[in-house]
Amino acid sequence: MKELELKYGCNPNQKPASIFVNDGRELPIKVLCGRPGYINFMDAFNGWQLVKELRKATGLPAATSFKHVSPAGAAVGLPMSDTLKKIYWVDDLGELSPLACAYARARGADRMSSFGDFIALSDVCDVSTAKIIKREVSDGVIAPGYEPEALEILKQKKKGNYNIIEIDPDYVPAPVEHKDVFGITFEQGRNELKIDDELFSNIVTENKELPYEAKIDMAISMITLKYTQSNSVCYVKDGQAIGIGAGQQSRIHCTRLAGNKADNWFLRQCPKVLELPFVDGIGRADRDNAIDLYIGEEYMDVLADGAWEKIFKTKPDVFTAEEKRAWLDQMTDVTLGSDAFFPFGDNIERAHKSGVKYIAQPGGSVRDDNVIATCDKYGMVMAFTGIRLFHH
Repeated sequence: MKELELKYGCNPNQKPASIFVNDGRELPIKVLCGRPGYINFMDAFNGWQLVKELRKATGLPAATSFKHVSPAGAAVGLPMSDTLKKIYWVDDLGELSPLACAYARARGADRMSSFGDFIALSDVCDVSTAKIIKREVSDGVIAPGYEPEALEILKQKKKGNYNIIEIDPDYVPAPVEHKDVFGITFEQGRNELKIDDELFSNIVTENKELPYEAKIDMAISMITLKYTQSNSVCYVKDGQAIGIGAGQQSRIHCTRLAGNKADNWFLRQCPKVLELPFVDGIGRADRDNAIDLYIGEEYMDVLADGAWEKIFKTKPDVFTAEEKRAWLDQMTDVTLGSDAFFPFGDNIERAHKSGVKYIAQPGGSVRDDNVIATCDKYGMVMAFTGIRLFHH
C-alpha cells in the first residue's frame, strides 16, 4: 500500500486527506483495526520515533502516551513499587511485563493529560500490556507487532473500532524531510542526533557527580523533548517522565507547568491521597479528576457540601498547603531536561522546588553564569549539551 486515504485532516472540513511516502515506497504500516485519522497518525509516528530511540538508548522496553502531537508521558520498563502500582491503578493485575510497566508509567504520570491518548510501544505488544490498554480510554496504539491474544484483547475496544497500527521496525525514513505551510514547502535534514552518555560529559557546575541512573534519566528527558512541541522541558525520575511542559512561549512557563505536573505525581503518592475513601463503583476518570482537584487549589470543588457525597464515603480533610509542601520536600534526585537554554536562574529556582538535582540543557545564554551560580547554590549537577532540540 503506497497511499492511505484518511477521513479528513486535522479538522472535518479539511479534505482531501491521506498519508504516503514521498519517495514512492510503500507505507511501513498496516492498520490491523479501526480507521486512524490525521492526528492519530501524527501522534503514532512521533510516538514511535520516541520509543524506538528510548529502546536503543537504554536497552529497555519503552512506551509513550501521546496527546496532540506531544507526549503526556514516556517511560522505560523498570519495575514499579507497590505505591506506583496503586497510583497507576494497576495493583490488581498481578505481575506485569517490562513493556506493561513502561506503559503503566507513561500513562500514569499525568493521567489527566493521557485521557484519550495514542500509545506507542517499542516492542511487540504482549497480553500484559494489552490488558492495561483495554481498561483505559485511548484512541489507538502503534507497535512493531502484537501477540495473537493481545491483538484479540485490543480488538474488543470501542466495539471493534479501536485503532491498531503495526509498523515495520526496520523502516528508515529519507534523510531529508518536507512540510507544507501556506502552500510553501519547507525542507530540512531529519534530526538524527544520537543521544548517549557523551552528550552529558560537559558538566559546568561545582558538583560533578553524575551517577549512572541520572544519565539514564537525562537521556529519557532529552529523547522525550526531541518529540515534544517546543518550548518544552521534561522532569524525569527513576526511568520515567513525571512532568512535561510543552508548547509554551516562555521557558519559565514550561518549567512551572512541568514542575506542577511533577508535584502532582508525587502528591498522589502521599498516604493522605492514597487513602481517600472513594464511593464504590466510581469511574476511573471521575476518580482521576477528583484526585487532581483535591490536591490542587480548587479542592472545594470536591469537598463542598453536596459535592463530596457523590465522590467519597466520608468527607476528607483538606490537604493543606503546609502538608503538601512538607511532603514535596521529600522528593529528591529529580532530573530536568530543557530543549533550549535557560535564560534566567528563575527556572532553576522553580526546579529546586520540585526536587531537581540533575539538569541537562544546551547552554549558550548570556546569563549562563547566573544559571550556573543558582545551580551551585543548591548543589545541583548541570551538563551543557550544546545541542538545541526544538520540534515543530
